[in-house]
Amino acid sequence: MTSPTLIAPPHGSPITLQNGKLLVPDNPIIPYIEGDGTGPDIWRATVRVLDAAVASAYSGQRKIHWLEIYAGEKAFRLFNNWLPDETVEACRDYLVSIKGPLTTPVGGGIRSLNVALRQLLDMYVCLRPVRWYQGVPSPVKKPDAVDMVIFRENTEDIYAGLEFEQGSDDNKLFMRLLQENFPKQYAKIRFPETSGIGIKPVSQEGTERLVYAAIDYAITNKRKSLTIVHKGNIMKFTEGAFRNWAYAVAEREYPKQTYSWAQWERTRAERGDAAANQEQAEALAAGRILIKDAIADIALQQVLTRPEDFDVIATLNLNGDYLSDALAAQVGGIGIAPGGNINYKTGTAVFEATHGTAPKYADLDKVNPGSLILSGEMMLRYLGWSEAADAVIRAMDAAIASGRVTYDFARLMDNATEVKCSEFADVMIENLTAV
Repeated sequence: MTSPTLIAPPHGSPITLQNGKLLVPDNPIIPYIEGDGTGPDIWRATVRVLDAAVASAYSGQRKIHWLEIYAGEKAFRLFNNWLPDETVEACRDYLVSIKGPLTTPVGGGIRSLNVALRQLLDMYVCLRPVRWYQGVPSPVKKPDAVDMVIFRENTEDIYAGLEFEQGSDDNKLFMRLLQENFPKQYAKIRFPETSGIGIKPVSQEGTERLVYAAIDYAITNKRKSLTIVHKGNIMKFTEGAFRNWAYAVAEREYPKQTYSWAQWERTRAERGDAAANQEQAEALAAGRILIKDAIADIALQQVLTRPEDFDVIATLNLNGDYLSDALAAQVGGIGIAPGGNINYKTGTAVFEATHGTAPKYADLDKVNPGSLILSGEMMLRYLGWSEAADAVIRAMDAAIASGRVTYDFARLMDNATEVKCSEFADVMIENLTAV
């Protein structure tokens, strides 16, 4: 076979988009990629929990019809293609899908299947909610203070893949063009003959659409603040511009719903500290969302020491990668951290396990399925099926509180009983029917 033949489930209907809103039937077709390594194990656990949650919440009146699509090692084994066009088209056509972890191919071609899928579908938001579940082992004293939602820009920054390998012909050509046309910038390269080069694009359009999504989320979910995380003190025309464009969006598009530190600075310069503080206090008392910013390295400290100061975070691709994984460690590790990639304009969304494939544990029915299950919870909420999503959250809380957990939690919890990946799904399903 050279390409997959995808046959839609006969009793399912596609999700559509009308006037910017998802129209979700009671029998939606949702594509899935089971993933590589431990992917099949955690997918089998996840699909059982999601199906049970939907059946329980809606008394059998709603049902997801799953459509398998292919990427990663399974796609390469079956079709000699790491990411078939049919897979990308299915994600685009059916709008909402879910995937397990994927292997990054070694050598030429696609460097990261995850990045490729995000860019091909222009899913510009990487959405990473981070919260603690009762009983989950944590390295910090107050993990319950962590309740943040990260909006990570997903298509630009150094992840755009604009690189020139040291010693390559392209690198030599680029260096020559730089030397001839931008001699001052070329002079800043310490060792030009042996340097690899990367280009970091950050656009106003890319920034604005991310910040629109983050502020809309904060308003809808009654969040108190949005922090713009950046390294603009060093990268003034990329990360600094990101900060400035973000503030401009808030003031221009959401003047009645937000109050920004940029406004505070202007009032302070004109009328002094007391007037600026009073203006901010009145705005927040009226329910407006505080728009502020933090330098990335300081933010990485403060999410540890002052997590209650952070609510919604908007940041660039690399900063968001660091932040989301560091925060996951505070609330139980990346094995239980969910994620979604979304284009809010087209409605396209791929929800995914945020951890790697862990091939040494493949087919052992051992690893924690929490990341993919909670990504499925995000997917249900995105569909507007909040009752089923709430049921998953309650079942996760109850399962962990019962102490019947997979090995990663069991070795860190007192009086825990280690269970298999599939058995953890059983525990969750038991708790779905108990509530």
